[in-house]
Amino acid sequence: MTATITTAGTSPDPAVTPRQKRRGAAFWLATGWLGLLALLALFVELLPLAAPDAPAGAPNLPPFAAFPEFLGTDGIGRSVLSRLVHGARISLTVSIGATLLAAVAGGLLGVLAAYLRGPAESAIGVLLDTVLAFPPLLLLLALAAVVRPGVGTLVASLGLLFVPPFARLAKAAALSRLSREYFTAARALGAGHGRLLFRELLPGCVAPVASYAVVMAALMIMVEGALSFLGVGIPPPAPSWGAMIAAGKDFLAVAPQLVLVPCAAMFLTVLSFNTAGERLRARGEDA
Repeated sequence: MTATITTAGTSPDPAVTPRQKRRGAAFWLATGWLGLLALLALFVELLPLAAPDAPAGAPNLPPFAAFPEFLGTDGIGRSVLSRLVHGARISLTVSIGATLLAAVAGGLLGVLAAYLRGPAESAIGVLLDTVLAFPPLLLLLALAAVVRPGVGTLVASLGLLFVPPFARLAKAAALSRLSREYFTAARALGAGHGRLLFRELLPGCVAPVASYAVVMAALMIMVEGALSFLGVGIPPPAPSWGAMIAAGKDFLAVAPQLVLVPCAAMFLTVLSFNTAGERLRARGEDA
């Protein structure tokens, strides 16, 4: 007879299902795309690319017609590749900047509302409901008509507009921690308001807010692209994916790559942010 010897206290690792493997592969692909995009945006000045607002060849050159302009040129001869990479810098700057602003401001307001309760909670709730009462697109169009459009304007307006969702998420996370043993013990030991807020409540709200921020970054890219497509986002001649789509739609029959290339870049970026955010959210729930 053959005896099977097992070591006490040990057990084989659970098998990884094919679905988990696919999710893991999708997460690393998404992270790789976002990392590549961030590197290109950071070091675009070091790349051998033509100026994004100057002609680099004949108008509407097809892809692979000339090197290094392997994506061709637009209707006035500007490099599609150069404008695509410079547009990535603008999109990521607006997306990450606005998301950070909304996450920090909304997270602090939500934690304060959960901790202070009473009139302070009501006042913060009224402020957030007032922001939510305005239709987002109409509010952004109104702001674009009053102030000069630009990266800073978009970061500030989008960041403030999306403060309420972060505030409600942070408030819910903080409320769930007010009755935890460690918070009750810290309060019983005489901890001050600063310690209770920034050492006991706030750290526990970082994970859900951070995972939601990754998903919101994808939404920011779509909103910035839509505003630039409508002509009230990043002013020309600065490159923007939305502006590239708007300019390329007039040449869709003869040069479809002028629309397909920025659309593909925006699609992959939004999909990557959503995939990464979903993975972070799932890991936060399992923790």
